[in-house]
Amino acid sequence: MITVGATLPEVTFNVLVNGELTNPRSHHLFADKKVVLFAVPGAFTPTCSAAHLPGYVALADKLKAKGVDEIMCVAVNDAFVMDAWKKSANAEEITMLADGNAYFTKAIGLDMNTGDFGGFRSVRYSMLVINGVVRKLNIEDPGRFVVSDAQTMLDSL
Repeated sequence: MITVGATLPEVTFNVLVNGELTNPRSHHLFADKKVVLFAVPGAFTPTCSAAHLPGYVALADKLKAKGVDEIMCVAVNDAFVMDAWKKSANAEEITMLADGNAYFTKAIGLDMNTGDFGGFRSVRYSMLVINGVVRKLNIEDPGRFVVSDAQTMLDSL
């Protein structure tokens, strides 16, 4: 499992930009930036849609005022689902990273197998990444939503 001080692995994500599918790599997304990255088990799922994503939308300006260059959300979903979720949540300030095959999620050791519910998904977490290196890491216990929320991240900056 990834730890504070570790460099993020080099993987390719899928991101829909103006209706076009793009494939940015980790080094491009995180190089020379201060990024808040948070992960959810799935787009449109209850806690993710009711609390996790909306919290980051609501506090985006405050996070950026603390020097954060970009806020990113990652889920083991495809780019089209992530883009639809972004639009439905008015999350224009959030970059939605699709990790469709869970390559990133598995590479950092924060995957979980939900079986028939949805297969491999991400554990819920948040992290502060500076120039590709993890500086803060908040991992939720299963079924919990207490440490990966936007307010906790803001308070830690």
